[in-house]
Amino acid sequence: MSRKVRFGIAGMGLMGKEFASAVARWCHLSDDLPVPVLTGICETSNPASREWIKTYFSNAVLYTSLDKMLLSAEIDAVYCAVPHHLHESFYTRIIKAGKHLLGEKPFGIDKKANEAILEACREHPEVIVRCSSEFPYFPAMKKMIQWLEEHRYGQIIEVRAGFHHSSDLDLNKPINWKRMAEFNGEYGCMGDLGMHTFHVPFRMGWKPKSVYADLQKIVKERPDGKGNMVPCTTWDNAVLTCRADDPYTDKEFSMVFEMKRMAPGATNTWFLEVYGTKESARFSTSDPKAFYVLETKGKEQGWTRNEVGSQSFVPTITGSIFETGFSDSILQMLAAFMYEFREDKKQHPFPNVLPEETRWSHIVLTGALESNATGKQIKLTY
Repeated sequence: MSRKVRFGIAGMGLMGKEFASAVARWCHLSDDLPVPVLTGICETSNPASREWIKTYFSNAVLYTSLDKMLLSAEIDAVYCAVPHHLHESFYTRIIKAGKHLLGEKPFGIDKKANEAILEACREHPEVIVRCSSEFPYFPAMKKMIQWLEEHRYGQIIEVRAGFHHSSDLDLNKPINWKRMAEFNGEYGCMGDLGMHTFHVPFRMGWKPKSVYADLQKIVKERPDGKGNMVPCTTWDNAVLTCRADDPYTDKEFSMVFEMKRMAPGATNTWFLEVYGTKESARFSTSDPKAFYVLETKGKEQGWTRNEVGSQSFVPTITGSIFETGFSDSILQMLAAFMYEFREDKKQHPFPNVLPEETRWSHIVLTGALESNATGKQIKLTY
């Protein structure tokens, strides 16, 4: 029988519920991995979430504080999805309690908070700590990652990665914590969306060595739900133009990251585009079953759509027959985390974001803030 890993969840907003749902659907996978079991949930402020827990996860213990949950011998690991200003406090307590952690990005409200979390990781090397990022686990993106690892692009000309939302185009949408700097941090949309755009480039060894940032505060105020208008104090959109070296060719190239909460026409679109002298490739969640390849041949060039079906990193009951969606990518992200508990130590083909990679993200985002404030390109050191 497969080993069981007992999970607690801290924070039952959207992503906490998505994670709980992924645990409930674990039987959809057909690989012999350790099995996640939801044994505890910490939710103190939202009555509707507490009722949701009682309805769908009645066997899980409902805790009134994180510390009480961490004292439980029935918890091996914690998935933590709380506002950014709580990351340092929650993540360090989880790690110091000896519980494994899969935490939401950005792993700290700022660079100082991230450093404190990584110090806790160094003090407790026996604890598995990873950061969430779902979009590389789409099946077509799996094929594009394979294409990247084969270095079929030749010399890289340019890389573009982005995550576009459009829900904030509704100017009557009430404010929430992601639009308030005291909770979301000075990074704004970059802290919320940045790691999604960085995950694959970082894993390919493409670390920005400079950044020039164009940040926008488009909406100055929003309704507070009580009849008042209150200030929005975070960045809505960000475009970061970077320079990086490809370790395969040792050649420099341009890399552009786009993180936008106000992107007309994009409901929730993540994309990666790589342009090279031999071949180019692109993937977008707007066409999740396919990635596109262009082979450079003379003057006439055209993209070829490669439909790869839905064969995921970890096999599913249905194989590649039925289509994949966002919830499936979260299940695959969880599967990558569960690989860390395999007795045979076999590694996942594309592991979750590592703590060190979150440090790199904070270096880039801190540089972006400086660039936007000064109007200058900022050199980055790691």
